[in-house]
Amino acid sequence: MDDTPDFDDLPSKSQRKRDMDALQDIELNAQQLDSIELPESLREAVLEARAMKHNEARRRQVQYIGKLMRQVDPAPIRTKLDGFLSVSAEHTAQLHHIERWRERLLADPKSVAEFIAAYPEADSQQLRTLLRNTADERARAKPPKNYRALFQMIRGLVEARNRLNAATQTPADTADRASDH
Repeated sequence: MDDTPDFDDLPSKSQRKRDMDALQDIELNAQQLDSIELPESLREAVLEARAMKHNEARRRQVQYIGKLMRQVDPAPIRTKLDGFLSVSAEHTAQLHHIERWRERLLADPKSVAEFIAAYPEADSQQLRTLLRNTADERARAKPPKNYRALFQMIRGLVEARNRLNAATQTPADTADRASDH
């Protein structure tokens, strides 16, 4: 009978340190931090670090957090953080999509027809008015009120479409998408 532990199954000290460093580098908002199961001492240390303004004190506190994290299994924390990061990446991609539409609409009048074909629920008259007013704002070097309103209009349409798509997806569709990634 072999009583020696199987060290191949354990992460190396260097890997554990890389994992802890990666976890320390992520800034969380209060809601995200509350949703992660952490020992009370670690939660308090994180909250103290967030309140610190002086770089050296904050650096030492982050090292202390790393020390506390060595006593915790990082896998559940990493899973939660990965979920936050993927949501953030999806949100960023959506904002870029909206921004590309806005720039296309302002640069090429023919793209209005494409946009209306892609989003038939869009109010074409309001869209054309916003485009015209945005061009006027730019020409007169006025504050970008209509430019922002155009973004909000596109954003509302894109988000409504995304909500509709999410609501009509079956669990099998969601599983298929997850396996594709």
